[in-house]
Amino acid sequence: MNSRVKIIILLLLAGVMLFGSGQFQKSLNRDREALGLTRTAALENAPPVLAFTTVALGGFRGLISNFLWIRANNLQQEDKFFEAAQLADWITKLEPTYAQVWLFQGWNMAYNISVKFKDFPDRWRWVERGIELLRDDGLRYNPNNVDIYRELGWFFQHKMGANLDDANRYYKSQWAVEMQNFFGPNGTNFDLLLNPPDAAARTNAALFRDKYKLDAAFAKQVDAQYGPFDWRLPEAHAIYWGARGLQAAKDNPDKVKADDLIKLRRIIYQSMLQSFHHGRIMVDPFTKVYSLGPNLDLASQVNGAYERMYAEETQSAMRDGTLKAHRNFIRDAVYFLYENNRLAEARKWFKYLGDKFPDKPIIDGRPDSLPKNLTLDEYAVAVVQIDVGESSQDRVTSAVQGLLSRAYYSLATGQDDRYENLKRLAVKVYERYLSKTGARNEQRIALPPFDTLNNTVLRQLLDPKSGTPYAARAELVTKLGLPSTLLEKPAAATNTVENFPGNSANTNSPAK
Repeated sequence: MNSRVKIIILLLLAGVMLFGSGQFQKSLNRDREALGLTRTAALENAPPVLAFTTVALGGFRGLISNFLWIRANNLQQEDKFFEAAQLADWITKLEPTYAQVWLFQGWNMAYNISVKFKDFPDRWRWVERGIELLRDDGLRYNPNNVDIYRELGWFFQHKMGANLDDANRYYKSQWAVEMQNFFGPNGTNFDLLLNPPDAAARTNAALFRDKYKLDAAFAKQVDAQYGPFDWRLPEAHAIYWGARGLQAAKDNPDKVKADDLIKLRRIIYQSMLQSFHHGRIMVDPFTKVYSLGPNLDLASQVNGAYERMYAEETQSAMRDGTLKAHRNFIRDAVYFLYENNRLAEARKWFKYLGDKFPDKPIIDGRPDSLPKNLTLDEYAVAVVQIDVGESSQDRVTSAVQGLLSRAYYSLATGQDDRYENLKRLAVKVYERYLSKTGARNEQRIALPPFDTLNNTVLRQLLDPKSGTPYAARAELVTKLGLPSTLLEKPAAATNTVENFPGNSANTNSPAK
């Protein structure tokens, strides 16, 4: 065989192999596209050199990303945050289907970069930027990735909802202002989002959907299943994203591990507990100052969540921890309900506490000091007493005055039942201290007379210079039948309050 024939045969063989590899490459491309491994979208807003290099090198995007990761880290160490954020944007565009890129960059902005700033508005911008990165872009490229849903839920639950960041109240207030435009002054209005009656409402509903990527119908389902919540607060949104993650896991079971489901459920359950403790926005009618209080309507829902969480846990250590957390929640629920004069519910959960944990002390720390057949009243007093110390004269004095102060302010704001209960609780805490310490005649550890404590609190509240607002003082004076002159004269200039009807001076027995 001469050389020409060999060349022809080799060329034909090369052609066949080239054709075969081309067909095989088509098969590989189809498989890559079906698995979501191919991303051919061009980079946006990148320098021409970066865009050109990316297209030219193709499969070498990973090398480019590694270089940018190193450069971004160096810039952040030099406190060049905006340049680092721009590089992070390019990195996510280079590797848009790699969820860990989004998770790291979102965390970095919300946690690492935000705390570099002292001013709360600056911190909030970075926290919000981290949320937007995951919500607006990360989920666009990875709509079924449960890790991104879990991380979004964590940002709302931990970064905004918890109190570990000293700017957390600012985060909550900013989010509440934004969400009030959609959910109304009580944070519960879904009707205008689901059935907007006019053009303005339709525009608002579109903004809710397009900017915040929230589905009003799904949010309403979440509220019905786990709530009711105040949707101006971050915990409701933590639960929303946790539930969205569970839905994505249900739709794509082959891509989800059991551990992923556990983490998503924990986001929901832990956020429900946070909502119970501080899931209600309260406004002072006199000062117009907002504060957070417990959402007592969630007691049954949170209890059910703990029961499900215990059933779903597979690790014995986690099951024990869940059981202890459940018991602590029931204790809190009993006390909060009692304090707010929801006595029927408090009795129900107090009984549940004893039935559910018959072999555990109802209150840790001093179980031997409590009666075996503890009543609900005795339990509420014991909670306060153990919190402040059984024999701490100063702390018990402060606790009694604190209860009295809250009682009178509840009276001023129209919460008459709560006033009665807090006043009664203050009396019981006072009497328990006397009975446990025998301090009625022991001057060294004796408490001041109850009337003295009560009158001191009233003087402070009615002081025109440092007390409550005028409208609140007027309500107290009217409801307690005190002289109207108290609204005009400083408390320090008169002893009238000490002698208001029903009080008897110089006694160690509380006024009933």
